[in-house]
Amino acid sequence: MRIDVVTLFPDMIGELCRFGIPRIAVEKGLLELGCWNPRDYAANRHRSVDDRPYGGGPGMVMQFQPVAEAIRMARQQGSGPVIYLSPQGRRLDQRAVQDFAALPHMILLAGRYEGIDERLIEQEVDQEWSVGDYVLSGGEPAALVWIDALTRLLPGALGDEASAQCDSFMNGLLDYPHYTRPEVIAGQAVPKVLVGGNHTAIRRWRLQQSLGRTWARRPDLLEQLELNDEQQALLEDFIREQQSKESEENP
Repeated sequence: MRIDVVTLFPDMIGELCRFGIPRIAVEKGLLELGCWNPRDYAANRHRSVDDRPYGGGPGMVMQFQPVAEAIRMARQQGSGPVIYLSPQGRRLDQRAVQDFAALPHMILLAGRYEGIDERLIEQEVDQEWSVGDYVLSGGEPAALVWIDALTRLLPGALGDEASAQCDSFMNGLLDYPHYTRPEVIAGQAVPKVLVGGNHTAIRRWRLQQSLGRTWARRPDLLEQLELNDEQQALLEDFIREQQSKESEENP
């Protein structure tokens, strides 16, 4: 996969490839990353890329010409979509990440200031996506989120391919709890099922915990799923256990 990022701060993007899974993916040749700075295409000696907004108001707006030129240079690297990282876009989720991870190329547009001239978005952008309902100082942190999420799904990027399949949201549910040594910490022991060696029981426990966590923390996710008989039974048992505990704690 090749990802090109149009950004005023290419060093922020480059730093990601020095660490963790993105670094491994780059070293293995699984991920190629390019950055295109609109300042390099500014048509003025000060290399400025922003100006005051028409109609007045606070802040500055990124201009059409330098950003468009940077996008056009990035387009020469592949045929993937141009994605503007914007709070006005569709919210990114794991299903979308899986779809994008199958593409060979994409261009991420990281805005700054109050935004980008709307005509640039209409003429050069294919899709708008958001990483959440909050405001960032610019699109670069969102681009880092995109790159990291996509890289995890590239075949060969992880040491254990099964790891990505167990992540939260991969099956529409939150992840189950994890434990490692020592077996007892401050009087709290690892759940007995995890040290018993019964892999069928472990699988069912993990599935139940995943269902239960989703029910307790993100019930909206469960509304989007059609549970099979095993999942429904495990979830109902989990809910009964939780209600029983609450009754004992609050008689």
